[in-house]
Amino acid sequence: MTDLGTRPPPALPALPTLRRAAPALLGYAAVRVLGLVALAVWSAARDKSAYKLLTARWDSVWYTRVAELGYGYEVRLPNGDVHSNLAFFPLLPWLERLLASVTPMSYADAGFTVSVVASLAAAWGVFAVADHVYGRRAGVCAVLLWAVLPVGIVQSMAYSESLFTALAAWSLYAVLTGRWLTAGTLALLAGLTRPVGLAVVAAVWTAAIASCLQGVRNQGEPVWRRALAMLIAPLGAAGYVLWVGHRTGKGPLGYLDVQAGWRNGFDGGAAFARFVADKFTSFPSALAGIGLIVGVGLLIWLYAVCVRQRQPLPLLVYAGVVTLLALCASSYFGSKPRLLLPAFPLLLPLAQALARLRTSRSALVTGAVAVASAVYGAFWLNGSGPP
Repeated sequence: MTDLGTRPPPALPALPTLRRAAPALLGYAAVRVLGLVALAVWSAARDKSAYKLLTARWDSVWYTRVAELGYGYEVRLPNGDVHSNLAFFPLLPWLERLLASVTPMSYADAGFTVSVVASLAAAWGVFAVADHVYGRRAGVCAVLLWAVLPVGIVQSMAYSESLFTALAAWSLYAVLTGRWLTAGTLALLAGLTRPVGLAVVAAVWTAAIASCLQGVRNQGEPVWRRALAMLIAPLGAAGYVLWVGHRTGKGPLGYLDVQAGWRNGFDGGAAFARFVADKFTSFPSALAGIGLIVGVGLLIWLYAVCVRQRQPLPLLVYAGVVTLLALCASSYFGSKPRLLLPAFPLLLPLAQALARLRTSRSALVTGAVAVASAVYGAFWLNGSGPP
């Protein structure tokens, strides 16, 4: 037997340690604290509760209601629309219920705690992916850029964005490092968190199929692990959607009817295009229309740069599906920036550019944007806020 035949398979890359990720996590925590302080000051000036804005409004109320009472609650609006809590995927309320059952926390407190912990896990996952692909400095910059997004305050809300991003980022890292069963399991959990969990499933499937077609045994792992990951990955989303169909008595497409009650669906972006076009009917709103067009153009440009830089296929598929689903949803146009929060691979070209600057200059740029993001987040939540 040759040396090649007896040589053990190469070890999987080690997970990035807390020590390696510490600069990214500390920077992320500092940005989030800055955002919370700005929110507290702004809210106090308007005689509002910052904590209530984070935990007891909009979607957070729906999640806590599911955690406390289970599914079956719905609101019938005067125009005939039916808002059912079946539209909200179950993992976050499950965690809220679990935490509330073993601690003195209320369901709202539990939701906030889950989001805070999940946001740190998400930041670590974003760092892990960027560090693996582009190095530690780019990883730190990617985390900071994700933190200072204009709607970054959502990462601290009792919403499911942070939890989903954490599961998605670590699933992608598992794919990149050949941990197929871990990738499939995390994709399953992501599919129980938000409908866009399909993006994680697509990334796992695409990477596994591409690996098999190329005849490459990733890190020495047998093919059956990839096949099992492909089998596991969609079970979360598929299981919940089928359960909703059974619960409503409308079959496999019952979840689409639930979403239709919220006037939400997938129309290829036609409704969003009409929404943007309507902004040009008067001068003040035309400025918003121009801003929307520039924003969409920036997203397309960033994705094109990601393709040109040959980002790993799983990242391209994941970011592409998240962006497509966000832009092509037929309702809740004001929530699109929030829906794009999990698309962190789009930030990697900017992270590389920031990493090439001197540390003092990159810190100055990041700090200035962090202040602007904190002020905007405080203004946003005290105004219309995220739908």
